[in-house]
Amino acid sequence: MRAVDFQPTEDQQHLRAGVRGLLAGRYGREALRASVDASAEAGAGVDRALWRELGEAGFFALRLPEAEGGVGLGLPEAVLVFEEAGRALVPGPLVATHLAAGVVPGAAAGTAVVTAFDLDGPLVAHLGDADAVLGAAAVPAGEPVRSVDPLTPLHRVAAVGDVSAYRDAGALLTAALQLGSALRTVELAVRYAGEREQFGQPIGAFQAVKHLCARMLVRAEVARTAVYAAAVTGDPGEVAAAKLLADEAAVLGARDCLQVHGGMGFTWEADVHLHLKRAWVRAEQWRTAAQAEELLAGELLGSAGSAGSAG
Repeated sequence: MRAVDFQPTEDQQHLRAGVRGLLAGRYGREALRASVDASAEAGAGVDRALWRELGEAGFFALRLPEAEGGVGLGLPEAVLVFEEAGRALVPGPLVATHLAAGVVPGAAAGTAVVTAFDLDGPLVAHLGDADAVLGAAAVPAGEPVRSVDPLTPLHRVAAVGDVSAYRDAGALLTAALQLGSALRTVELAVRYAGEREQFGQPIGAFQAVKHLCARMLVRAEVARTAVYAAAVTGDPGEVAAAKLLADEAAVLGARDCLQVHGGMGFTWEADVHLHLKRAWVRAEQWRTAAQAEELLAGELLGSAGSAGSAG
């Protein structure tokens, strides 16, 4: 069997670097904290100017064919772009708007904000800012529900739409967002461990802290391999596995990062809690752990049955 190289090509690396540079300039830490502070005062909302800039940069039209005004790239490139957005904690229904490119007018250009029935249950994120809801003929009325993530407002709706046609792509792109967040929390933990001192030396010199950081890195790298592989193969089972691993890397990685930071990590001023809260929400989007496990179990049972019949 021929080995498959899942490492990004030179062009893909340039794409990732370009997106990281764009987001650093347009949605760096100061902008993130400003969004968080604004949400505490008046509620979270999608930054329409940022949305249009992302549209102009091709973020939402990345996989749309060039003949239809898109960039004409594929899932592997989209995964790299969404990884960077997850790293920067860019808020808003990024996945739904990306999936709506070519379907909902204005989505590709970023002039329309599109959300989706991507949560398990009658909840919709960013409904108050949405111009359209993927899988619905119109934007439904909704009742605000308190969200754990200050930058992901939630609404409860009476009925939900069908997004099954978008489920795999949505799960994979959400896994990429989780991956970016997991990798960022590794960076935050390692940096803090090198700066914070106890007993006259950096806390990173202590075995317990080393183990925490190493555990975070292993989870993130395993998730990265799974996400990149699923982006190349597009196999539903591999997408489900990638979502499982990326959710785990993001949630548990943020928790370990909090441990490294100690009491400082729980303060409003630190960014660590924002990664954890966003990871909790994303873990419920497009494909939950239970749904992914059920899909994988079905595939394994099907494979076992086929093998038994062949025997």
